[in-house]
Amino acid sequence: MKKLRAAVIGCGLIGAKRAKVAGEFEVVVFCDVAEDRAQALARQTPGAEVSSDWRETVRRLDIEAVFVATSHDMLAPVTAAAAAAGKHVLVEKPAARCRQELVAVREAATGTGALVRAGFNHRYHRAFRKAREIFESGALGEMMFIRGRYGHGGRLGYDKEWRAVREISGGGELVDQGVHLIDLAGWFLGDFCEAKGFVGTYFWDMPVEDNAFLLLRNRSGQVASLHATWTEWKNLFSFEIYGREGKLEISGLGGSYGVERLTYYKMLPQLGPPETTIWEYPMQDDSWEAEMADFAADIRLKRQPVPGLAEAEAALDVVQSIYQESARDHHR
Repeated sequence: MKKLRAAVIGCGLIGAKRAKVAGEFEVVVFCDVAEDRAQALARQTPGAEVSSDWRETVRRLDIEAVFVATSHDMLAPVTAAAAAAGKHVLVEKPAARCRQELVAVREAATGTGALVRAGFNHRYHRAFRKAREIFESGALGEMMFIRGRYGHGGRLGYDKEWRAVREISGGGELVDQGVHLIDLAGWFLGDFCEAKGFVGTYFWDMPVEDNAFLLLRNRSGQVASLHATWTEWKNLFSFEIYGREGKLEISGLGGSYGVERLTYYKMLPQLGPPETTIWEYPMQDDSWEAEMADFAADIRLKRQPVPGLAEAEAALDVVQSIYQESARDHHR
């Protein structure tokens, strides 16, 4: 099968990950404003070219797909330009700094038929793939609520990095790791019609929040309680899905977050201690490969990607609602 010719725009850590697991894609151009970073990746990919001009790159006639892995301020502009040029795009989360920036992306994609996938990569972790399988089987019964926590402790100088500059990032921890929790909660509970929360800066000397606390409710009254933090001194990921007939608990993401694990608690008719099944995934994380394979399938099958623009818009709606509530509280 002929590979799809692709460009990577943004050659930092995530751009490098995308190139490493290109799968059905052949990366023929690496583009970054810091040309040395693009050259470093190109040296590992025989025949690949280097560019520092993303506008020129997305217009290239030999490019079919674009991976956008820039800082948040450039995600939407690059994606919109690529979609307007008819390129299919995998854009890293959160896909934009705010929902308004996605208007141009949606218009461009609609105009050319370009497909846009939002890189909410956590859906592809083995534990979540298995959890989704159990959820879709109906084994949990009617959903009740979700509880999620996600955080790391940063590193020396974290308050001087681009994530701490609101004009570039669009916000702090809420729009960084928080959107993963929001997306995952929406995946199991559906869209949220009500969002309440608090953001605060407790440790880092920065103008954006290092902690976000959220309560989200859907139209059925089911609630997600979420906490995203940059003051988690031991990296943590915990996501619990509660149904009337069972519970799923995902913990760890591999690496510094600990072994990825899924625990299924099946409630018994007499209640009491549940029947418990545990899956552990100590092997190499394959979520990036699985996500890339789905993107390639989107293109081959001409299907709308999920998660795509709708899921990015839903997550950013929640983020914007919390930021607006925080701003109102600040001015009271």
